[in-house]
Amino acid sequence: MDHELHGRLDELQRDPYPHYTRARRTEGLVQVPELDAWLVARDADVREVLRRPEDFSSANALTPDVLPSPAALAVLGGGFGGRPVVVTSDGARHQELRAPIVRGLSPARVAAALPYAAERAAALVDAFAKDGHVELMSAYARRLPGEVIGRIVGFDPEDVPAVVHGGHRAEELLFRRLDEDGQVAAAQDVVTMQHILDALIRERRDRPGADLADELIDSLAPGDGELTLDQRHELVAHLQNLLIAGHLTTTALIGSTVLHLLRHPRQWELLCAEPDRIPAAVEEAARYDTALQGFRRVTTRTVTLAGTELPAGSSVFVAFGAANRDGARHPRPDEFDITRASGRHLAFGFGVHSCPGSQLAREQLRITLEVLTRRLPGLRLSGDHSPVIMRPTMIHRSPEALHLAW
Repeated sequence: MDHELHGRLDELQRDPYPHYTRARRTEGLVQVPELDAWLVARDADVREVLRRPEDFSSANALTPDVLPSPAALAVLGGGFGGRPVVVTSDGARHQELRAPIVRGLSPARVAAALPYAAERAAALVDAFAKDGHVELMSAYARRLPGEVIGRIVGFDPEDVPAVVHGGHRAEELLFRRLDEDGQVAAAQDVVTMQHILDALIRERRDRPGADLADELIDSLAPGDGELTLDQRHELVAHLQNLLIAGHLTTTALIGSTVLHLLRHPRQWELLCAEPDRIPAAVEEAARYDTALQGFRRVTTRTVTLAGTELPAGSSVFVAFGAANRDGARHPRPDEFDITRASGRHLAFGFGVHSCPGSQLAREQLRITLEVLTRRLPGLRLSGDHSPVIMRPTMIHRSPEALHLAW
């Protein structure tokens, strides 16, 4: 991707909503050069694509914006993974890969993790509550989700920071422009994470436990024999994908939710006065500024969508964030309103690829809002810093930094 086109992509990603509005108002589908894809922006059309996985394959769901340099790829060659994962699979293979994740994130497993999540949320807030100011992304939003999913998977808490850091670096390597030295450093962090995942997998093969890691191993590599190198690569790929989805999306959702509540002080005050509204606030925040803006799909045959004929092999960007601002589904779609009647949004996807961790994400956001409204009702955006800038990405949309005061 040339420099000018990447600059336009950066602009689109930081604020995609005007592009979505134009696309919804345009008859048929719109081809977006910055995404190298047809943009699917209307709620009904997004749902149609998600209902037809046989026509719209997920094989290209994680196509990177940036191809790592040869030097970075050489570093990655010393790691593990590189296999298709649940979000890039279709049909029976997708169901096979998804099943252990669904079991591992069952309502009972999520419920069992909530006391720990509440304890960690309180401790993280305790660490800065007396300071009168905080940068929330680094002090809280990037920490709680990783600690919670790390516990569910079965990591030693000492390994969680490196695993979380590796997940952020994997996203940065594939979706941000870095110089060669920066790419190599990011790749080294990713490989460090992958070796931690491989160590956990081999340890659990020898000494099984009862965590999500065991669900994956038992499902994808049944038996008790020594894991082959190919099995280790496959298991690391799935565990890495699960972890990144399990913490980066929730981190983004926490940051964006707090941002929009504080940009609407009366709604923040209402939430502090009436905490029973917190679940509704979670849903409105997820709808209004969706953390996972969308995924790519590729057509498996010639299909017609919204009156536009798409040949086989056409790339489409299925924009959940655009569908969630569609006035045909959500009245006053561009207004942030935690009192609105709940509608069926697409923040966690829809159909066979809907997010199996959606309840865990919702619960962590609920816990976050409960502790912040109770402990820091005077919370506000800090006036000592420049305007909040959103990260240029379509998969984990959130503030780059969120400076708060009270």
